[in-house]
Amino acid sequence: QVRLVESGGGLVQAGDSLRLSCVASERTFSTYNMAWFRQAPGKERDFVGVISWSGSRTTYADSVKGRFTISRDNAKNTGYLQMNSLKSEDTAIYYCAAGRSSLIRLPTLSSDYNSWGQGTQVTVSS
Repeated sequence: QVRLVESGGGLVQAGDSLRLSCVASERTFSTYNMAWFRQAPGKERDFVGVISWSGSRTTYADSVKGRFTISRDNAKNTGYLQMNSLKSEDTAIYYCAAGRSSLIRLPTLSSDYNSWGQGTQVTVSS
């Protein structure tokens, strides 16, 4: 497991952009897939997107495809979630997660990840 710390959340208006960061405590982060999930009040935690350990592959939820981009810099033990064209329905607590998988497809379930950050609040006003 790795310890993860998110940052970059805040209050923005609809249409604005925001970039979240996720810093890992160990250099083994470079061997983990990294994902972002979000949880709105009263709702379950939903998958947002995932990037492979090498950074060569990504998968996104349909709701954010074309607006959100995940990237990572393994030299800095850091992953990013660039969010553009934000909508009010993007309001949630955003969590980064890390995990290893032997599957060919990138894992998209929260149960696939064993390391989680504390979350950062993103609020989009309309």
